[in-house]
Amino acid sequence: MSEFIILTDSSADLSAEMVQELGIQVLPLHFTIHDKTYSNYPDNREMDPHAFYEMLRSGDVATTAALNLADYTQSLEPLLEAGQDVLVLAFSSGLSCTYQSSCLAVEELREKYPQRKLYTVDTLCASLGQGLLVYMAAQEQKKGKTIEEVRDWVEENKLHLCHQFTVDDLMFLKRGGRISAATAMVGSMLQIKPVLHVDDEGHLINIGKARGRGASLKSLVDKMEQTAYDPKNQTVFISHGDCREDAETVAQMVRDRFGTEHIEINYVGPVIGAHSGPGTLALFYMGSTR
Repeated sequence: MSEFIILTDSSADLSAEMVQELGIQVLPLHFTIHDKTYSNYPDNREMDPHAFYEMLRSGDVATTAALNLADYTQSLEPLLEAGQDVLVLAFSSGLSCTYQSSCLAVEELREKYPQRKLYTVDTLCASLGQGLLVYMAAQEQKKGKTIEEVRDWVEENKLHLCHQFTVDDLMFLKRGGRISAATAMVGSMLQIKPVLHVDDEGHLINIGKARGRGASLKSLVDKMEQTAYDPKNQTVFISHGDCREDAETVAQMVRDRFGTEHIEINYVGPVIGAHSGPGTLALFYMGSTR
């Protein structure tokens, strides 16, 4: 394996088991609920995700904060001091200023450690879409590719990382300014479920709607059928806002329709879940276009 560290942030929503398996490092983002701030570690040591979603269901409001220059510097500098090169794969700049903070840290630390290789990439991805891109980058690293080769692979392939998702409660999108109050009210009354994706600029975009939960889940798989590369032989990730049964339903749809064998499921973490709400369901795969 090439000797460098891949570092990402916890908006990638990778499980602790997968983080260990991949040999990567994860910098936790932060969220605040009930006037207390928590760090979002992959092992959920500070907040169980089910408990977090139960708090949202009861009406509590969570807020989130991007990583800042100090967060990155404090995580990267010990690695550089230890003689490690580092590739940072950061949360979409279209949804957070986390990537901009990583750029500032990289610029500062390159001057201090000129003998080390240090790069950052704007993944333009979110949740397990970011996680899947990190997973695939780690596979490239295991093939023996250099840090520059893996960085270039990510840049060349990130806009083929497709994000298809839906939410169950429109009020969370309304609160985040994604839809109007009137749209949220009418949509909730009519059981209209939006179908969304992350576009080429890394923004969350509404691309359709479905009548009812079942139809919205099916629409995710329909979108995959339209764009996925060789879906049978892909690794597919699914993330959920405390609706594991729906995630399993979508996984089975993918298996039945495409014969896909490698499917990983994990929570939408609190940092993204604060804005998408309970019942969020997301499907991630590689395709011809987002």
